[in-house]
Amino acid sequence: MNTENPFYINGLNFSCKKCSCCCRGEAGFVYLSRNDLANFLAELNMEENFFIEKYCRWVPYYDGNEVLCLKEKDNFDCIFWENGCVVYNARPLQCSSYPFWDFLLKDKKSWDNAAKTCPGMNNGEFHSYEEINKTVKAYRQNIPLKKSRF
Repeated sequence: MNTENPFYINGLNFSCKKCSCCCRGEAGFVYLSRNDLANFLAELNMEENFFIEKYCRWVPYYDGNEVLCLKEKDNFDCIFWENGCVVYNARPLQCSSYPFWDFLLKDKKSWDNAAKTCPGMNNGEFHSYEEINKTVKAYRQNIPLKKSRF
């Protein structure tokens, strides 16, 4: 990501259209932090161990640790997708911060490539440079739960 003069210095437009393109049909990882897990437990009124057993799995992470991740259905849909997100108000920060992720903000080409499959990108609500950077910072600080610390 060009931190000196990023392509989004004048802001970007994005509004989630709830099309679910980012939630379905492709394998992926939705990592869960302690805060994400707490939000799910409160929203679903569940015990931690039951929630993890039913909805989560442990997966290898970039640093070699195993981290907590949501399960996927056999067709690669998110475990919480049923004609839309059934936990939208408690969705993980990874989901709510999309598309303001480092690799999508690396350059205009990366952003525009992602926009080909996301109708909310380059449309809707204006997000300032400062607002985008605040979201990026929150995403970076949202560290997945490590199995070794669990």
